[in-house]
Amino acid sequence: MARWVQRSTCRWGAVTVLCVAVGLLASACAVKGATVAAAPGGQPTTTTTSRPMKLVGGMTVDPAKGPAGTAVKVHGHDLPASAPLELVWTTHECRWVLAGDQHEEYHGRKCDAKDVELAPLTTGADGTVDASFVAPDDFGFAHDVLLLDKAGVVVNKALFDEAIQVAIAPDRGPVGTPITVSVKGMGVDALENNRQILYDNVYTGWVSAITTRGSATAVIPATGRPGTHVVQVARGAFTFPYLNPAQSPRPDIPVFSFTFTVTDGAPVLPAALADQSPRPTPAKASAVDGPSIAADVATTPVGSQVTVTGRGLPASADVKLQWFRIVGNRVAGQGWEEKSIDLPAAKTTSAGTFESSFPAPGDVGGPHRIEATVAGANAVDTTVSITPSVLSISPASGPAGSTFTIALNGVGWTETANIYTVVYDNAYVGYVCGFNSQGNVTLPMVAAGAPGWHFVDLYPAIYKGEETGGQQSFRIPQLTFTDHPGEKLPVFHFAFQVTG
Repeated sequence: MARWVQRSTCRWGAVTVLCVAVGLLASACAVKGATVAAAPGGQPTTTTTSRPMKLVGGMTVDPAKGPAGTAVKVHGHDLPASAPLELVWTTHECRWVLAGDQHEEYHGRKCDAKDVELAPLTTGADGTVDASFVAPDDFGFAHDVLLLDKAGVVVNKALFDEAIQVAIAPDRGPVGTPITVSVKGMGVDALENNRQILYDNVYTGWVSAITTRGSATAVIPATGRPGTHVVQVARGAFTFPYLNPAQSPRPDIPVFSFTFTVTDGAPVLPAALADQSPRPTPAKASAVDGPSIAADVATTPVGSQVTVTGRGLPASADVKLQWFRIVGNRVAGQGWEEKSIDLPAAKTTSAGTFESSFPAPGDVGGPHRIEATVAGANAVDTTVSITPSVLSISPASGPAGSTFTIALNGVGWTETANIYTVVYDNAYVGYVCGFNSQGNVTLPMVAAGAPGWHFVDLYPAIYKGEETGGQQSFRIPQLTFTDHPGEKLPVFHFAFQVTG
């Protein structure tokens, strides 16, 4: 029986762009006619893939800063005459880093330098070259634009600073209106790749763009009484917003503020709970020679029907089916282990096939092994993943100070899946955990606020792990849940009516 030991080490729809900010260009120094970016404090803001350099002549890009989609002109002079060159844009490929036998450990984020070829060029007889390109939809801030010779040697380079853009849409509507916050051009450095959202000066959550190349989309509900409300998109790498950025080591990183007008009218309420829970996803057919079993679904919420079929097994034999699960927790000091429960037994036909159907057991989210044993010998197995689902909110109305309960199933157990964070009227309240309760979560809440509709949103988060670059993104709502590391987890939305 496998056992895992507890780790104790701390380890966007179309929108109207309402605000575009261009970060101040970092200070630059000339090296043999090339422009080289340097961040405040002298540390480079970007790195390029390892290439030999033989800098000659000079090179400019015009403009040297702008948002994605900017038309950029390139001019080079005093270069080798009539020489073939390649125009290259430097960027990064980023990913979340997970480790462990079941990818249960979170180890931060990693970005590797990457070159993108823009166009082949040839210098004139006078050693000049002119070209143009459109700034790609990419990570923001500093990008080196390179001229490479046919041997891949850097002949010259210049800096283009890709501006971050932030927008909200719409900017008015009744309470509950979904407000889309769109960000383009988030960077890769520690101070560039986080955005924090506040609503009326309360902290809502953070947005990331690790797997989405600098673009992020978050949707929050309009809350509060009719009138003007403020949405801020701040910066901050250490969990919460950094509120005096002009005095930071990177004052070039902008912050944004918008207003949203809550109007009179019927509230915009969340979708019905039944429509919010993920549907089962069918498993891909696979051709396996010899004995095998297969499930008809790859992922499913708790309680949905799962059908397992087998073939190539001994004829007219009893089949024992078992469901394997992770049991334990990471805070009591005894770790966790894999255990099994019995599923409905089956019997093979004279052709060595069988079929067995059962509801997906109540269990932690993530992959679960299903094993078929025939005649006391381990035969074959397959895997089905449980995905979180919402059960109920009860009651859905009541006076201020009354209690209500939200219930979930299938909450996970890994460092990236075992908690959901709770946001009430766009204010982060706290988190709930589903590991020790085998995926079941019962969340007691107290109704608060003025009479009318109030909104509760549950977002995935990273519970714990290792972070890099001094960042801390643990136990806070990840509003960009589609960029969540590891498991693809849903977000859940609820409305409660305070009656008096």
